[in-house]
Amino acid sequence: MTREEAVLILKRFFKMQHVDSPGLNENNVGGASIGDLELYFEYIPKEEALNCSALIYSFREEPKPGVIDGFKEEEQSGRASTGGGFVDYQPENKGLFLTRSYKEFVEDLDFLNDMEALLGASRVWSQEVLPKVAERVFQN
Repeated sequence: MTREEAVLILKRFFKMQHVDSPGLNENNVGGASIGDLELYFEYIPKEEALNCSALIYSFREEPKPGVIDGFKEEEQSGRASTGGGFVDYQPENKGLFLTRSYKEFVEDLDFLNDMEALLGASRVWSQEVLPKVAERVFQN
């Protein structure tokens, strides 16, 4: 996917959300709050990929050992849907996300449905999976 295609996808997505946005800034990132949920976008030129990340949780400090592994184990178990994404901890912003990556152009309605699934899954992970993982990790 080219940067121009990524920008086009995002502009159309934002327009469907009634938001006027350039899609990506000069640093190849963008984002949106949709209700009480947050989506972040990053175009990776080397990979020609658009990464779309729905926030699960923002840590104030580096997470304690085992916490991120606990989330990855939960992802592998398949007990909770990831909305088509994968568990993604980003140390630079201490954010835990469900991230979906696109290397090919995707049609507007498909992208909208994918983002709705990703956001819905992030809500479940934030409200239901997070407490379970924390309890399991901190009990040991």
